[in-house]
Amino acid sequence: MLRSRVADRTAGWTVAVLAAVFGIFFLVPLGGLVLRAVSDGRTWELMRSEAVRTALTLSLTTATLSTLLAVLFGTPVAYLLARGKGRRSAILDALVDLPLVLPPTVAGVALLTAFGRRGLLGEPLSEWFGLELTFTTAAVVLAQLIVAAPFYVRAAASGFASVDAQYERVAWTLGASRVEAFFRITVPQARPAMLAGIVLCWTRALGELGATLIFAGNLQGATRTMPLAVLDALERSSLGLSGALSLSLILLGVALAVLIGVRLVAPGRRP
Repeated sequence: MLRSRVADRTAGWTVAVLAAVFGIFFLVPLGGLVLRAVSDGRTWELMRSEAVRTALTLSLTTATLSTLLAVLFGTPVAYLLARGKGRRSAILDALVDLPLVLPPTVAGVALLTAFGRRGLLGEPLSEWFGLELTFTTAAVVLAQLIVAAPFYVRAAASGFASVDAQYERVAWTLGASRVEAFFRITVPQARPAMLAGIVLCWTRALGELGATLIFAGNLQGATRTMPLAVLDALERSSLGLSGALSLSLILLGVALAVLIGVRLVAPGRRP
């Protein structure tokens, strides 16, 4: 009995220490960012600049658009993953996860080969319709979509899989169509997971850098999102660390506001 109590106490202290180290690892950099930004005299002035407002507006707009596209096109994919079986489902599952394991820079190069001026689809789009996607705001949305959509698809698929398919079959026997059963039975039960996926997708899109830089470039007012503006501030001597601190503090505040808002809308639900 004594050995058991000692072992439990040791295990408890070990878990507490490991959890504390893990928490400190995340809190110290974030706390340092906030303290340094607050103490920097140029932070508040730079936060009100036109360049910052433009980058923030572009980031919020493109992240929202890419998330809407992820929900529109990713929801059917998530449902197929949740209900599908066999080799085809396994291949689709791997394709969905592929952008999660690839570096964003590789995703940017892949977008260039597909939608660039001489890409598989970009060249005919340019020749037939005069449409060029590279280094445009649309390119930012596509770059965010390819890296962020899997977060929504994976979360939504998990939510759909948690809904017993028997409920849908019962609805069919009662005269409901497959579409009606999906929106009246499946979606309401999977909504918490879908909401978590939307938050993950939006925040990932907001922080996207690598694919955007390669495929869309870093053009002020057109493709320079907040992460690119942070990079640009660090490289420009006129702004330097003060500009990067201002932009980083805004991104931190936006992300925190979104997470708090989700907690208030869906208490107990964690994205």
